[in-house]
Amino acid sequence: MNQPPQKNPPPARPAECSGPRLSPVQSSSMDGFWMEVERIQQRDELKEEDSSGGEGRPPEEGEAESRWLQDTGLSGLLGGLGLDSHHQGLLSTLTQTQVAAVCRRLDSYARSARRRHKAPVRDVRDIFGVFHSGEMTSENGDSGMKWTQLSSGTSTSPPVAAEPEGPQAQAGREEAFHMDSAYSEQAALLLQRGVTSPGGACAWSKGSLPRFRIPKGRLGLTRIGDLSSQDMRKIPALALIELTALCDVLGLDLKRSKAGKRKAAETRLFGVPLDALLEADRRALPSTQVPLVLQALLSCLEKRGLDTEGILRVPGSQARVKGLERKLERDFYTGLFSWDDVHHNDASDLLKRFIRELPAPLLTAEYLPAFTVVPNIPDLKQRLQALHLLILILPEPNRNALKALLEFLRKVVAREQRNKMTLWNVSTVMAPNLFLHRGRPPRLPKGKEKQLAEGAAEVVQMMVHYQDLLWTVASFLVAQVRKLNDSSGQRPQLCDGGFKTWLRRVHADRDKAGDGLEATPKVTRIQVAWPIKDPLEVPLTAGTKVAHVLRQFTERLSPGSQGQEGNEDTDSLLPRSGSMKSVDILLYEVGGNISEHRLDPDAYLFDLYRANPHGEWVIKRSPTYALGL
Repeated sequence: MNQPPQKNPPPARPAECSGPRLSPVQSSSMDGFWMEVERIQQRDELKEEDSSGGEGRPPEEGEAESRWLQDTGLSGLLGGLGLDSHHQGLLSTLTQTQVAAVCRRLDSYARSARRRHKAPVRDVRDIFGVFHSGEMTSENGDSGMKWTQLSSGTSTSPPVAAEPEGPQAQAGREEAFHMDSAYSEQAALLLQRGVTSPGGACAWSKGSLPRFRIPKGRLGLTRIGDLSSQDMRKIPALALIELTALCDVLGLDLKRSKAGKRKAAETRLFGVPLDALLEADRRALPSTQVPLVLQALLSCLEKRGLDTEGILRVPGSQARVKGLERKLERDFYTGLFSWDDVHHNDASDLLKRFIRELPAPLLTAEYLPAFTVVPNIPDLKQRLQALHLLILILPEPNRNALKALLEFLRKVVAREQRNKMTLWNVSTVMAPNLFLHRGRPPRLPKGKEKQLAEGAAEVVQMMVHYQDLLWTVASFLVAQVRKLNDSSGQRPQLCDGGFKTWLRRVHADRDKAGDGLEATPKVTRIQVAWPIKDPLEVPLTAGTKVAHVLRQFTERLSPGSQGQEGNEDTDSLLPRSGSMKSVDILLYEVGGNISEHRLDPDAYLFDLYRANPHGEWVIKRSPTYALGL
């Protein structure tokens, strides 16, 4: 594993925590990893690459900073022009540590530009002068700045810092994983206090991974699928800025590689980019989010292989696997391929081969080095924070495919008593397929192979075990998206044009009625996105939850409910059983400072109104119910 150079290192930590914290049993049970590597090599998968190379390569001087600013949507800061509204809006959402991260990259790029005799870059003091509260001064006589005096000028919740506890207090209970304040701010406060968070620093080295729970705030939790595509497109840039700020606070150098180009594969399934697979699949199923061939492989294994001892570890027949691959390429899209005769171990090999043969790693060539940095973070909770941000940075096709894979792996682990595949066994077998892309290990200093293997297996173990947490959008990021939308000066556009027109008409009717937003109303109207004449009126009190609205609406739809008898429109909405469960309907927040946001049943309406007073609340049927599933 590459050991990144330390930059502004934090206070010294125990020496025994410098690498992956594995139990003696785990450290001595890496056989699954090395056996998988040996099988990959024996199958002659080390193919000749193009001269341009498909693997990530280190960027040139100044290129890393330039690409970072481009990925975060701040590339315009490299020119000498004034800040446009987009840059001003994005910068206004940043926390103190995030501003510091941006300043470091701008300063580093300016130094490299001067060395290469390029046009000077705007001084960071010109860009952030309106955001800092203290004077930025040089340190150690160099061009670096004393970033600790910076402030973003935006109000954020105080970082949550837990006091250290003894092992007995930590054992047998869940730890809180706070998402209401930026992770980098939490880490900075912990370092300032000179403490580590409970559950960190070797706390889990002698046993299984601890459990974490996300405390629900008044606005509830937001899962990745709860946000519209417009708002989700803003998350990766914000997550990258936050990840960089976190690594800066922890004294780690966040590595990013530049992916090389590959020739297009002359196949239809294996070795084809995820985007191309999805484009072909959506011709048949427009709503497809995960490549159909990957879905088919996982489904085959789930139906027939979960109870098989050694599933994923025991190899299939190499001759049969090659024959199946040829048949899949020829017959998969024609519907002539039969999965009934596929042996589960062969399907397991096909799954791993599909992952390895992707033109770029599933974890992306750009950020695969960053995933390998995660095990170098001594504190488990901070390791999980970094991993969480990396998941949010992934392109949507990669993230959806990874989610499908991890959900399957969790099902394998759940049948451990029958298939003898523990979480660690599954992690060691799958790690080479995710981290040794196309069978090629990354360039490592001599003697670092063991560290690579253990670190890669640890990352896979965390992704499987904590996947529910990893697919949650941190509330501080959602708050930044709201601020970014507010700063744009335009109400976010909706995906559905007819729905947008309908809401605009609702707004016009409300304006004619003289409803103002100067004071919080005592009663709010919930719109319904299918034909019911009147909106649902709900008291807007401090204790009213989304779940109360859904329950009231469900009771309203029930046959024989007061005021609904003989309503043909309502009767047509109900399933044949004549009833609708609350899980079949959802409440969305639409417009204002958000595009479309599916709300947590535990969210409080009063707080949602305060967060987005210009938005609408709309009841819609669950997508699965609408599809009749």
